[in-house]
Amino acid sequence: MKVLVTGAGGFLGWHTLARLRALTDHEILPVTRESWGSLADQVRSADAVVHIAGVNRADDPEQVRLGNVRLAEDLATALRGAGRPVQVVNANSIQSGNGTPYGSGKQQAAEVLAAACADTGSTFVDVMLPNLFGEHGRPSYNSFVATFVQAAIDGNEPSIQDRPVDLLHAQRAAESLLEGLTAPPGRMQPQGTPTSVLEVWELLREFHGLYATGDIPALDTALRVDLFNTYRAALFPGHYPIALTAHSDDRGRLVETVRAHGGQGQTFVSTTKPGITRGEHFHLGKVERFVVLSGRARISLRRVCTDEVVSFDVSGDNPAVVDMPTMWVHNITNTGGTELTTLFWTHSLFDPEHPDTFWEPVGAVPAEA
Repeated sequence: MKVLVTGAGGFLGWHTLARLRALTDHEILPVTRESWGSLADQVRSADAVVHIAGVNRADDPEQVRLGNVRLAEDLATALRGAGRPVQVVNANSIQSGNGTPYGSGKQQAAEVLAAACADTGSTFVDVMLPNLFGEHGRPSYNSFVATFVQAAIDGNEPSIQDRPVDLLHAQRAAESLLEGLTAPPGRMQPQGTPTSVLEVWELLREFHGLYATGDIPALDTALRVDLFNTYRAALFPGHYPIALTAHSDDRGRLVETVRAHGGQGQTFVSTTKPGITRGEHFHLGKVERFVVLSGRARISLRRVCTDEVVSFDVSGDNPAVVDMPTMWVHNITNTGGTELTTLFWTHSLFDPEHPDTFWEPVGAVPAEA
């Protein structure tokens, strides 16, 4: 299937592209703000459209409403010009119709797309999304979670008006959008995790207090894992490598490589011959740690669907932690002349039915990037 994704350059768009790459064989047709002019041509060749493009904020609130409607109108025109039915999945919001400029814009946008689908015999699936958060969200734009993450990192205390909130990680939102590709016409409403604004801040403050030295907080709920991965993404790459303290005496030395404060985990050690590369994969949710114990290595990472590459040169002479951010392809290469010994740790036990490991070379920049 050829799947067109509008808003592919945005927060939820990127998460959806990453999930499509990891879990499907669909051909991806990304449409960004820069390539919006090619929308009609792209729709003509697509089997399905996941419409994510939208306007969250603007200096003039009315531009939020109009921006969402205009994007939908552009897509509706393209659908009518396609000459055949196209499956349409719309990333809507539970705020739709709540009377705010954003809610009114999302409601009108859904109505515009539903009418175009009715006219063309296309299937229309409207996905009502709650508050979203996740890796690489923009502070003061995508989510209050992203704003709180930045405040924790900067050592600031945000002004908090506590209230209950349902939070949905962007990967769960993307999962629902992709389920819509094969769903019958109608409305879907994925459920977030009930929490509160204050609880989110307290968890992020807890993470920041522990992770400054590389300690791993308790990762015993899905919300804690997702929030921790969101927090770690905001620290990358400047926070790494995290230096470890070696305790030496006449017997040798001891290095504490993982201090986990709860939950399960799995540790393994590998050796790698000179010039050999291990890894070349990415994860959607797994927390993974690399620590070189002896030898020299280069750890390289590339953000999925981009050509953004970050590398760290590390040595067993000065043990340090590099934790792999989710949705970054990564590898480790022995750059020394002796055998490399590396310790790996993950926060969850390996599940062969759901390995959360998706193969892709760091050096292979996808065409849609």
